[in-house]
Amino acid sequence: MKESISLADQFDRLLKEWLLGKGLTDVNANLMKEVLEILVIFAVATIAYFVARRILIAIFHHISRKTTTKWDDILFQKKFFSRLSYLVPAYIVLELIPLALTEYAKISLVLFRAVEVYMLFITILIFNSVLNASEEIYQEYEMSKTRPIKGYVQIGKMIIYVIFGILIISVFIGKSPLALLAGMGALSAVLMLIFKDSILGLVGGIQLAANDMLRKGDWITMSKFGADGTVQDITLTTVKVQNFDKTITTVPTYSFIADSFQNWRGMEESGVRRIKRSVHIDIQSIKFCTPEMLDRFRKFQHVAAYVDDKEKEIREFNEQYEIDNSVLLNGRRQTNIGVFRAYLIGYLRNNDQIDPEMSLMVRQLQPTDSGLPIEIYCFSKVQEWAPYENIQSDIFDHVLAAVPLFDLHVFQNPTGNDLRALKS
Repeated sequence: MKESISLADQFDRLLKEWLLGKGLTDVNANLMKEVLEILVIFAVATIAYFVARRILIAIFHHISRKTTTKWDDILFQKKFFSRLSYLVPAYIVLELIPLALTEYAKISLVLFRAVEVYMLFITILIFNSVLNASEEIYQEYEMSKTRPIKGYVQIGKMIIYVIFGILIISVFIGKSPLALLAGMGALSAVLMLIFKDSILGLVGGIQLAANDMLRKGDWITMSKFGADGTVQDITLTTVKVQNFDKTITTVPTYSFIADSFQNWRGMEESGVRRIKRSVHIDIQSIKFCTPEMLDRFRKFQHVAAYVDDKEKEIREFNEQYEIDNSVLLNGRRQTNIGVFRAYLIGYLRNNDQIDPEMSLMVRQLQPTDSGLPIEIYCFSKVQEWAPYENIQSDIFDHVLAAVPLFDLHVFQNPTGNDLRALKS
């Protein structure tokens, strides 16, 4: 440092003598000397910048291309090294300005603070590059599919902005950052209001990640926000969902904690997809089976064994308890709706598109003014939307066509054709 000061003093004296030799007064010579020295400093800083930018970065880039790791290439893509080069001229100016402006302390202080602010801004950009590169490097790992860190990266950026914002203000006003923080207590309520969404998003993001409630690529349904599609992105404040009609819905992150939503990930991981749909039977068509009806039902492949086994069971029961079979209400009897349910179970079990290892049932629901709902509950082996809908439609095509063969009727409200037929 002493050598640099002595060299600066010698250069300062020689430059002033040269200007005096050109006929300038002492005052003008001092002023011109300071201006020329500043120009020389900025010229040296510019040359240093181009050296760092064109030569050193090119060397680093060449070395990174030879390595097998990807992290150094990602750092180059995120402009980490190029932004580091911006600090080189700033450092030179910061070191040499006080030596040049020895007689203009106020100007030297202004330039010194301006360069410090510039270096803080560049440091913010460097941290941004590191965080962006870290996120992209993390995406290379399998863990990133279940534990996204984009929200945490945004939190890190926010903390950096706040810290360096305080440092920049402290440089401008010439006070310690600690003193500045002490005076910001009264602004805490305002800051809470400004960053309310970010704070709620932070809380929501932590809970979503900790409980593994949401991942990128999940199919979710959230009726309140009209979201029904695949999660495209999870950020600190919003979750982007691409709906099946290719529209985009953005949902506040905290809403996934405050409100309910449906995540279909479990279905996708199971390898099957549920079918849960009802057909409404006209209650007036339900009746006990006659021997003629049972003989006809025995010809139906999926229910023949059931009819025989059930009839044997009922006959043994009625004989055991000496039931008077002359009255249908006495004892136990088969009904057409019961045989129909048994037929549907047999039909589904023999359908190679239905998974027999999963839950499979045909059940009655609570009767309504629209008839008796007979619900089919099973799981398709196919999850893809269009083939799944085709399988479900094929099943109910068959069900609706089979209903009349069991002397049952599907409930349907009267139509215009029904009223015209009644009139005629």
